[in-house]
Amino acid sequence: MIQRETPIPERPHRCTEGPVRTCVGCRKRELAVDLLRVVAVWNGNGECAVTVDHTGNLPGRGAWLHPTDRCLEAAIRRRAFGRALRITGSPDTSAVVEDVRAQVALTGSPSPAREQAAKNMSTP
Repeated sequence: MIQRETPIPERPHRCTEGPVRTCVGCRKRELAVDLLRVVAVWNGNGECAVTVDHTGNLPGRGAWLHPTDRCLEAAIRRRAFGRALRITGSPDTSAVVEDVRAQVALTGSPSPAREQAAKNMSTP
């Protein structure tokens, strides 16, 4: 009996330009340079606030969010920041709300810092 090799169809390889992360608001995967990184920051009296990490250097666990009102509202409604950042209670998200709304109002585009973030994430 002659066995013939059947060609295995190759899956098309996804071409990515960098790390891929998941938005905590809409749960869609996107390049990290298109998303905002947010981290939990603890103040002196034991309360937690969520803030935007523009440089990508803040310590701690990060969560990623599309810089749109729709994703921000979905993340707040679903209480996704607490789960993604692994913190108990509901954190103060006012800094993220202000940052996203200011970013959308000023530029009209969701990601004005894409080039800067891409430069920060590139390896020397």
